[in-house]
Amino acid sequence: MAGKSLLKKTLRALAWTLAGAALLLVSLLLLFRFVNPPTSAFMVGHVIAHPGSELRQEWVALADISPWMPLAVVASEDQRFPYHWGVDVEAIAKALTEYRAGEGLRGASTITQQTVKNLFLWNDRSFVRKALEAALAVTMDVVWPKRRIMEVYLNIAEFGPGIYGVEAASQAYFGVGASELSPGQSARLAAVLPNPRVLSAADPSAYVWQRVSWIRGQMAQLSGLRYLHGLYD
Repeated sequence: MAGKSLLKKTLRALAWTLAGAALLLVSLLLLFRFVNPPTSAFMVGHVIAHPGSELRQEWVALADISPWMPLAVVASEDQRFPYHWGVDVEAIAKALTEYRAGEGLRGASTITQQTVKNLFLWNDRSFVRKALEAALAVTMDVVWPKRRIMEVYLNIAEFGPGIYGVEAASQAYFGVGASELSPGQSARLAAVLPNPRVLSAADPSAYVWQRVSWIRGQMAQLSGLRYLHGLYD
């Protein structure tokens, strides 16, 4: 009897803890809809893992980022970004079909999911983390407009060791502000996003240049800047 009582108390405490954590995350989502996040989970993780190392990040409004940069990351990472609701069910279904056909399991994370992961979560492939990511991404898509999701993503994404956000990356790699990025420079930054600690925008490998070329082609195929005109309405 005492054992059952203890189990009930433990489960009740766990439920309250999870509910509190969920409420905190939703509250932060509502806050960051209007207030720029002072940091992110990934930035905090970098500082903890590399104490004393330099971390470069400078916030810049979406209106002050070259419009080629959002187009480049959409072309590279999430071409249905303007249309899905945080999680791209079609992309997930396609990835699973390819996996069952014997191809490697590729990621199907949207820009919204990547924003949630970078801002609040940790970097692994566990089911718990992916489930949290998906739930928060759907919530973010309800609470935030696409414009805000893109703005936060471009300001917290990692573009190299200790380099977070497009403004810091633009200055570090090209010596210009984010507002001055060309289509080619934007594609070059987008090309390293899948693995910015291995892929280099400063000294691109043949693989990175191949990705740059592919991204440029996708940017054109998406009808150029017209594809994301809704972000600036």
